[in-house]
Amino acid sequence: MQHQSQVRCQWAEAHPLLLSYHDAEWGVPVHDDRLLFEMLNLEGAQAGLSWLTILKKREHYRQVFAQFDATQIARYDDAAKAALLADAGIVRNRLKIAAVIANATAFLAIQREFGTFDVYIWQFVGGHPLTGAAKSQAVAVSVRMSKDLQHHGFRFVGPTICYAFMQAVGMLNDHAPDCFLATFTQ
Repeated sequence: MQHQSQVRCQWAEAHPLLLSYHDAEWGVPVHDDRLLFEMLNLEGAQAGLSWLTILKKREHYRQVFAQFDATQIARYDDAAKAALLADAGIVRNRLKIAAVIANATAFLAIQREFGTFDVYIWQFVGGHPLTGAAKSQAVAVSVRMSKDLQHHGFRFVGPTICYAFMQAVGMLNDHAPDCFLATFTQ
C-alpha cells in the first residue's frame, strides 16, 4: 500500500520503484530465510551501482537464481555460471555471480549450524531492530557482521553492504526522522 500524501525518505521520491520499495519493504523486519538470502545477495550485487538498477533487475535475478533457493544455487556448475555471465538481465560481473553461488553454500552451512539463517543474522542486533539511540551502534554491528559472514565463507559482504542489508531487512530503522515510517516497529 502506498501512502502518496505522506512524508517519506527523500531517496524514495526519485522513482516509482523506489517509492514502492520504500513504502512496502525497506526497513520492515524480515525473518524469512529465503528473503534474507535474497536481500544479502542483491545488496552485494548493488556494490558500485544504484539500488534502482538492482530493483529493475530484481525479478530477473529471482528467475535465474531459482527464487534464491540456496540448495539449488549451491549446485550451479560452470555452464550455469557461463549462462549467468551472458545474461543481460542481471549484473554480469564474474565476481558477483560467483559470490551468490559461494554464498549459497555458506548460507546452507549457517542453517545447519544455527537452525535458520534468521537466528544467526538477527543475533547481531540482539533479535530486535536498532532504533533510537541504539542506531549509533549500527556501523560497529555492520563491521562485526561483515567479519563473521566472511569467516563463514560469504563474499561481497563488506561493512557497507552489511549496513545496507541491515537497513533493507529492518535490522536497523534508518528512515529519515520526518518519514511516516520513522516510528515503525515490529
